[in-house]
Amino acid sequence: MTDEEMGLRTRLVDVGVDLVATEGVQALTLREIARRAGVSHGAPRRYFPTHLELLSAIARRGFTDLATRAAEAVGDGTASPRQQLTALGRAYLDFALTHRGMHELMFRHDLLESGHLGLRETSLPLFSLLVDLVGGTRPDADAPLVAGSLLASLHGIAQLWSWGSLQLATGIDDFEPLLRTALDTHLGPESR
Repeated sequence: MTDEEMGLRTRLVDVGVDLVATEGVQALTLREIARRAGVSHGAPRRYFPTHLELLSAIARRGFTDLATRAAEAVGDGTASPRQQLTALGRAYLDFALTHRGMHELMFRHDLLESGHLGLRETSLPLFSLLVDLVGGTRPDADAPLVAGSLLASLHGIAQLWSWGSLQLATGIDDFEPLLRTALDTHLGPESR
C-alpha cells in the first residue's frame, strides 16, 4: 500500500473514532465516515472490503487505548495482584464511562470481524492480564471463569452507571464502592 493509501485508510479510521466518540455506534455508517473523510461513499471499500472490517479497525484503536491505560494502571507489577486488579478495574470503568461509544463498539462482537486486522490479538491480552491477576489473587479458582464473571460485572456497572440506574438505586455518586464490592464478590474480601 502506498503512503497515500495508508494515509486515507488511517483517515477513515480516525474519522470513525471521532464519530463513535461524538455520536455513538449507530452513526458509524460507511456513507457518513466517507462524507466526513471527504471521499466518495465507495472509497472506504478499497481499504475495508466490508463495513465490519472498518468497524473492527475502529474498535482496534479502542482496544489499543484501553490496553495502554491498563498497563499504566497495573504499573510495574510490584503491587499485589489485588491492588493491580483494583487499579485495572478503575481504569476499565473510567474508560467505559468516558468513551461510551467506543466501549460499546469494542464489545459488540456481532458487529466486528477480527480476521486479518488482529482484533483478537489486541483484545485478548487484556483478558489474559485479568486472568493472570485473578489467578494471583485466587489460585484455587478457575481463573478464566472468575475473570469472565468479573469482566461481566464491570461491564454491567459501566452500563448501568452510564444510564444513571446505579446512582438512583444505590444513592451513591462514585462507582468506587461498586468496584470494591465486585472485587470482593469475585475474589473474596480483601485481607487487610
